[in-house]
Formats: sequence, structure tokens, C-alpha cells
Amino acid sequence: PSVPPVPNYKLSMSIPEWLQAIQTYMKMLQYNHTGTQFFEIRKTRPLSGLMETAKEMTRESLPIKCLEAVILGIYLTNGQPSVERFPISFKTHFSGNYFHHVVLGIYCNGRYGSLGMSRRSDLMDKPLTYRTLSDLIFDFEDSYKKYLHSVKKVKIGLYVPHEPHSFQPIEWKQLVLSVSKMMRTEVRKELEKFARDMRMKILKPSSAHSPMKERSRGKSLSPRRRQGSPQRRACRRDKS
Repeated sequence: PSVPPVPNYKLSMSIPEWLQAIQTYMKMLQYNHTGTQFFEIRKTRPLSGLMETAKEMTRESLPIKCLEAVILGIYLTNGQPSVERFPISFKTHFSGNYFHHVVLGIYCNGRYGSLGMSRRSDLMDKPLTYRTLSDLIFDFEDSYKKYLHSVKKVKIGLYVPHEPHSFQPIEWKQLVLSVSKMMRTEVRKELEKFARDMRMKILKPSSAHSPMKERSRGKSLSPRRRQGSPQRRACRRDKS
């Protein structure tokens, strides 16, 4: 198979055009339907190590899933300080089973969007047009409803540093919301407060706080990380 060229940013490009070029590149790699995980993504690894894995993805040009797409999206948007990146994770319920999915949230020039990969076209990239973080999250929630998935939890991480050699790990779940037990007005209030704090960059990684910061509702991913394939589980959510 042909190897798609890695996109290069040009000064003539707008940020939305650049993000679209990145998403187009990831779509050319295609979604991994094989059931075999081609790249090991350990969420606890330092950012520098994950960026090395992203380089390997560009060299190998193999199909990817949602977690790999997040890492690749971070790698390709490095060096654009006006583009803030942060992980958004979803836990959904369908037909008696729970599913997990993750995308890369984007904030730039007062607008939100996303990059990612999924079997479903409306559960991956979103244009950089959402005025608030809650508008973006609710759009994902509405998309899930089309596939009869109910969103149980949403986890929002912190902005990922633009320093590719950083030894800091990605903060995946600074805010955990059990949205199925909350009114939308409550969800919006929590998301907007968090988004405001993120823009002011006053939040610290949860690892810097006491263990009590990790409430019981945020522990669901720990057993999966100790097993062999966190990525496969991270993308099970859209088998409807």
C-alpha cells in the first residue's frame, strides 16, 4: 500500500485548514479493524516516549485506533502554541455492555473542536467551531444517541505541553463527570468552570494532589491498564 505523506504546516494555512490536513492524514492511515494492536500506548509513559511512538506511526503507516490517533494528533500539532490539546474520554453503555472511546480536544482562538479516529464518522473529528467546551461534549453525546449509546461518564484531561521531550505524562482525567446522573445544566456548569480554569492554566495534574483526588468513580480504567491491551478496550464503544 502507498504511504501517505506526513502533512507539513505552511504559513499560508489557517489553523482550521492545518487541523483538517492532519485529520485527512489520519483517515488515510485508516481505522484499524484487524483486532490486532500495532502500537503499544501506555498512558503513564512520559510525553517524550509517546512522541517516539507517534514517529513510529508515521514511519510504519499502519491503521490506527482512537488512542493512537490522540497520540499522533498531539505529535502533529506540536509547535503550534496557539493550538491547545487535551484528551476527552467517554464511557458509554449499549446493549448491556460498556464501551470506551477517546478523542483529542482542541482549543484555539476561542473555539473548540477535536481530532480522532472512530468507526463512526461523527465520533471522531469535530470542526473548530464550538463556542464552549460543553457545546462540543453535548454534540458528541447527541452523536452517541444515534447509535443508541448512552454516555455514562466524560473525562477531561489537561492541556498537553508543546515540548515533545517533556518527561511529564499526559493528564488524562483531571475532571470526571458522571453525566448520566446529572442534569445538562449541571454538566454545562462543571465543564465551563473547568474550561475557564484550563484557559487560565491554574489547574495542576491530579497526581500532584492527594490520592483522595481520585474518587471511586475515576478508578474504572486502572484494572484495564494492568492488562495487555488498553487501546483495544479504549475503542470498543462503537461496535453497535
